[in-house]
Amino acid sequence: MSNLLEELEDYERWSINVLYAVGFLLFFGLALDQMSIDNILTDSIYKYYLDPITGEATGDSGYNWVNTATYAIVLGMFVIALSAWLRRLGIDGSDKTIIALFPFVLWAATGEVVEDAQMFSSALSSYFVSPGVHFQTAAWVIIAGTLGYLISNNPYISEENKGDKANSASMFLILCQFILYSISISTGTQDTNIELNILILFGIVAILLPVIIRDSLDSFTIIQRTVYLTGFGGTIIFLGAICCYALSVDSSELTLWPLIFVIGAPALVCWQMYLYGKESAEILAINGMVSGILPIGMNEDQYLNSESSEKDMMEKLRSKAVFASPVVFLAVAGQILDGIATAIGLEYLGYSEKHVLSDKIIQLFGNAFGFTFIKIILAGTILYFFTIANFEHRQRHLRLLIGLAMLVVGMAPGLRDVGRAALGV
Repeated sequence: MSNLLEELEDYERWSINVLYAVGFLLFFGLALDQMSIDNILTDSIYKYYLDPITGEATGDSGYNWVNTATYAIVLGMFVIALSAWLRRLGIDGSDKTIIALFPFVLWAATGEVVEDAQMFSSALSSYFVSPGVHFQTAAWVIIAGTLGYLISNNPYISEENKGDKANSASMFLILCQFILYSISISTGTQDTNIELNILILFGIVAILLPVIIRDSLDSFTIIQRTVYLTGFGGTIIFLGAICCYALSVDSSELTLWPLIFVIGAPALVCWQMYLYGKESAEILAINGMVSGILPIGMNEDQYLNSESSEKDMMEKLRSKAVFASPVVFLAVAGQILDGIATAIGLEYLGYSEKHVLSDKIIQLFGNAFGFTFIKIILAGTILYFFTIANFEHRQRHLRLLIGLAMLVVGMAPGLRDVGRAALGV
C-alpha cells in the first residue's frame, strides 16, 4: 500500500511543473544570449528582470509590473512546491521550524542594509539586491538544512553526538560566511575611512555562537539547529559590518528614532498576541492538537461532519490559540512593521517608494500612512485566515510556509528600510 504522505496533490505537481518551466525559460534565454542569438526571450529577461537588479546595485532602479507579478506567482508556486518537498523528506512541520528559519529573515534584511551602505565589493553587491538576496538566503538555508539532514540520518553517529556534530557543521558554515563576506566588505571599503576591527570581533562571536548558546537548543531537531545557528551567525556578521559603518560616520548622519516605532510596535504586538493565546494553545498542545491542523488522515469535509470531544475543544480554543502561534504573530507583526517603516521613510526621511503596487496605493491615499493602513488591514486578514483555515495534517508544512512567505515579504523589507534610514544611506 502506498503512503499517502509520500503522494503529491495535483496542485503540488502543477506548482513544481511551473517552477521547472520558469527555470527552463530563464536558462534557455541566458544560453541564447551567450550564443549571441537575438531573441525576444533574452531581451525580456534583461529588460524586466536582470537590468533592474544590476541597476539597483548601483542606484535604485526599482520594480516594474512584469517582474512584480512574476515574483508573486513564483513565490506562491515555490511555497506550495517546497511544502511538498519538506513533507516527503520528513522535515518537522511544527512552529519550531519557523523559529529556526526566522534568523534568515534578519539575515536578508541586514545583508541588504550592508549593500545599501555600499560596503560589499562589486562582485557581491548585486547578490544582495531583492529578489536576488532571497535566492542567496535560500541557498544558505538549503546548505545548512542538508548538512543537518545528513547528520540526523547518519546511522554511524550516535544520538548523543549528533547535537555536537550539528554545532560543528554550523560553526563551519558561519566561518565560510565570515571569510566570504568580510573579504568582500574589506575590498568594498578599502577606499573609505571605515574601520573594520569591530567586524572581526563580531565574526568571532558569530563563529563561537553554537558553543555559546548550545544549552538553549535542545528543543530543536538537528536540522532546525543547523539552520537556526547558520542564519543567526550570519546575521551577527552583518550587524558587525553595520556597526562599523555607524561608527565611521558623524553621529548627526544617523537617525535612530525610527527604530523605536518600527521595531518596538511590532514587538509589542507579538508579545500581546502570544500572551492572549498562550493558555489556549497550551491546552491544545497537552491534548496533542494545534490550532487549525486536522487529525492525521482526516480531510476538512470529514472534520466538519464529525462529532467528538476533541473537535469541540478545538473549535472552542482555536480562535484564541492561533494568536500564540509564531507562524501567525510573526507574519502579522511583519506586515505592521513594513507599513510603519514605509510611512516613516517616505513622510519624514525623504525616501521614495520603488515597488509599483505600493506606490499605487500611496498615490491613491495621497500619503504613505494610507499604505500603513492597508498593511494593518492585511495583517488582520492574515490573522483571520489562520483563525478559520483548516489544514490537513499532511498540509502542515504548507501552513508553515504561507506564514513564512507573509513574514518575508513584510518584515524583511521593513527591517531593511529602517536599517537603511538609521544609517542615512
